[in-house]
Amino acid sequence: MKYLLLVYIDHELLDALPPEEYARHMRDCIRHADRMQAQGTLLGSNKLEAPAQARTVRVRQGRAGVFDGPFAETKEVLAGYNLIEAGSLEEAVEIAKAFPWARYGSMEVRPVADMDAERERVGA
Repeated sequence: MKYLLLVYIDHELLDALPPEEYARHMRDCIRHADRMQAQGTLLGSNKLEAPAQARTVRVRQGRAGVFDGPFAETKEVLAGYNLIEAGSLEEAVEIAKAFPWARYGSMEVRPVADMDAERERVGA
């Protein structure tokens, strides 16, 4: 089954890191991701740009609104994601623990829905 590991970062904690410590964490994370990809566990990953570069789009009553940044005001912001293959939610949680970023925010582990099943269910 596929799981999405959503990486949320508290930028105050991350910005307090010395640059060399951040670089070490990032190198370790990239190497870990490369190993997981070679094993077939990691299916895709990306780091996101800062929330200041984001736009939130909402359509209500046929009218679109576009807002700067993420919609929710929160200390932790979505900073990236990893799409993985794991045998269970518990295994996916264990995989998430191996990434350093949970120390500077949190990792949300969410099962990915089967879109082929959904497509069939709604007749698309």
